[in-house]
Amino acid sequence: MALAINVSSSSSSVISTSSFPSLELKVSAPRIGSLRLSDRVNVSTASLSLSGKQSSSVKPLNVQSVAKESFVPSQAASMVTSEVTEKLDVVEVEDFEELAKSLETASPLEIMDKALEKFGNDIAIAFSGAEDVALIEYAHLTGRPFRVFSLDTGRLNPETYRLFDTVEKHYGIRIEYMFPDAVEVQALVRNKGLFSFYEDGHQECCRIRKVRPLRRALKGLRAWITGQRKDQSPGTRSEIPVVQVDPVFEGLDGGAGSLVKWNPVANVEGNDVWNFLRTMDVPVNTLHAAGYVSIGCEPCTRAVLPGQHEREGRWWWEDAKAKECGLHKGNIKENSNANAAANVNGTSSTVADIFKSENVVSLSRQGIENLMKLGNRKEAWIVVLYAPWCPFCQAMEGSFDELADKLGGSGVKVAKFRADGDQKEFAKRELQLGSFPTILVFPKNSSRPIKYPSEKRDVDSLTSFLNLVR
Repeated sequence: MALAINVSSSSSSVISTSSFPSLELKVSAPRIGSLRLSDRVNVSTASLSLSGKQSSSVKPLNVQSVAKESFVPSQAASMVTSEVTEKLDVVEVEDFEELAKSLETASPLEIMDKALEKFGNDIAIAFSGAEDVALIEYAHLTGRPFRVFSLDTGRLNPETYRLFDTVEKHYGIRIEYMFPDAVEVQALVRNKGLFSFYEDGHQECCRIRKVRPLRRALKGLRAWITGQRKDQSPGTRSEIPVVQVDPVFEGLDGGAGSLVKWNPVANVEGNDVWNFLRTMDVPVNTLHAAGYVSIGCEPCTRAVLPGQHEREGRWWWEDAKAKECGLHKGNIKENSNANAAANVNGTSSTVADIFKSENVVSLSRQGIENLMKLGNRKEAWIVVLYAPWCPFCQAMEGSFDELADKLGGSGVKVAKFRADGDQKEFAKRELQLGSFPTILVFPKNSSRPIKYPSEKRDVDSLTSFLNLVR
């Protein structure tokens, strides 16, 4: 008797007011580079992506005239494989927690110089058009080449676009703009209208217009620089280190630990940042003079009243604890009570679902059980066991959706199974779930699924594995 598979489609800087740090910096830490995939010999992804020596020359991209869609270094580091093999046993892995401690009392200028010295052309400043223009000024003061990128969501204030132009002319640079996927924006607006976020929250719109373009940008880098400060949002940013291995996004080498995040002004108060900007006569967004402190997209930003916290002008119609768009979700300080319950149960009902491509099949418990029982399948299946609240699942959402769209009509089914909560024990017992996400391939003529063993979850890596085992 044929077994029916129960499926459902899923559409789917510290600066005082009296003095500024000296430009004579003493930087003694070794430079950090990376090894290409072809150079790896029995070394983990995390250690290779954060260690080694960088031999490529740095090209000052801040004088280029053409913005790039993705961050691809102009010159690749070249290393002789035999030489690498001989030296692998003496390569030291950078301890960024220790580095963060050593820089805890350093000035923003020192931190910026350290970041640019270590990563050269493989690091870029994230510029939002607000007061983090201070980051560009610090980079300029170091005298080193630097890169700047910004996310153009399509819904920024006119004043923000004018600031972009002013900043480019002031520093003689070209900002590398990242744009959202036009098809995704079109689908969102056609299905839900222009202002759906007022009704169902800003996360979906921010994911399309900001998070996914950021993910694409960071996939071409080994490090990035942000303007996060601890005092910006005490509820979500109070524990930001000055440097860290990015807990959410992936860098050029892919996988966990492949991206480093620098926060040079983490320990600086907002008033000190503004004293610095005024002293250095740095161009700023004219909206600041109108009471806008934290500036984002036009529909989701408004001026704050005297005495109000700056983040109260962002997504003002939502609860204060949700004042994040997702770009820095890895730094969010969790509410102990709410998240303790979520950790115990392994689920959270308040997080929106992920993997929404129309080519991703959503499997129920019965559906995946039936799939396991089929010994002679007509099609191969690739299934991700996920939890929508898991940052590593969220980080691979774009690549998995892209894989599904790429394989549409190819004879390979792409599916997801939510394996947290009540399904977690079943998934651990029957589906080889060790941690989220877990990816399984169900070949045509095999009764047992094959577990994807790598932490590299880009489209090419997943496709190569699928071709080898299906």
